[in-house]
Amino acid sequence: MIRQMIVRQTLPANEDGHAGGIALRDVMSALSTILVKAGIVSPQKEARLLVQEIAGLAPAQVIGSADLIMDRASVDVLMKAARRRACGEPLYRIVGHRGFYGVELVLSRHTLEPRPDTETLVDAVLPHLLRMVSQKGDVRLLDLGTGTGAVALALLKECPQASAVATDISPAALEMAAENARRNGLQRRFSPLESNWFDKVEGQFDLVVSNPPYIASADIDDLADEVRLFDPIVALDGGPDGLMAYRALAAGARDHLLKTGLMAVEIGFAQGAMVRDIFQGSGMIHSASHNDLTGHERVLVFRSRQTGCR
Repeated sequence: MIRQMIVRQTLPANEDGHAGGIALRDVMSALSTILVKAGIVSPQKEARLLVQEIAGLAPAQVIGSADLIMDRASVDVLMKAARRRACGEPLYRIVGHRGFYGVELVLSRHTLEPRPDTETLVDAVLPHLLRMVSQKGDVRLLDLGTGTGAVALALLKECPQASAVATDISPAALEMAAENARRNGLQRRFSPLESNWFDKVEGQFDLVVSNPPYIASADIDDLADEVRLFDPIVALDGGPDGLMAYRALAAGARDHLLKTGLMAVEIGFAQGAMVRDIFQGSGMIHSASHNDLTGHERVLVFRSRQTGCR
């Protein structure tokens, strides 16, 4: 992130009165124009975010300092960022990080960008995690296909008595997840593991979570450019029917869950019945469903046997 790029009006002015720079109001106007022409839904909001994140300005400065002068090199950086956004690159990939459930995550091309709907997965399991802590004192969780580490790190932050093993098949993704753990002060309770789902996982856990790839292979080309062109395909492609990962997860779940353990998975649109059938066919019991911000079924929770926990 570029910081300290602001030049104050106290510098000697040149012939146009701008001391070699450009007023923030004009920069905002230029950025918004680029984004409007590209059809960005909230161009002014995104222009403000670009200035905040790239120039290191507080929101109040962006809103209340229209006369602030920015040096031309800084403006060039912002204009390039706006053009990248106009070409479809996601905003948070341009700034290099985004927040998720109270943790700040650095992004890379090797990881899926975590989105608000996935916070439903954290909401769904957090009460169970806290209940388990109250009963046992500490808990172990497993995050399969961790990517940036978003889900595991959010749960660890909310529950200091928990520790996590986080798997991914991508060493680069695991490196990024470990960096995110360090940035959020959670590295001592976060253990990255290179594994294809359960293949290298040992032991049993109180809680298993996963946001696996669930887009059918034939549907990848129909995804929005922001997803199709910038998220790694391996984190999107769920095989011919979109359900390949759930079969692998269901096959290993019972062997890696404690008697009172729970498993929760994020699902795609209208996949609920099919995913329930897969897990129930492997001896799991459907415990609960949770809807996302748009009211669609997004998370399914399973238990391994009759334990009385809901």
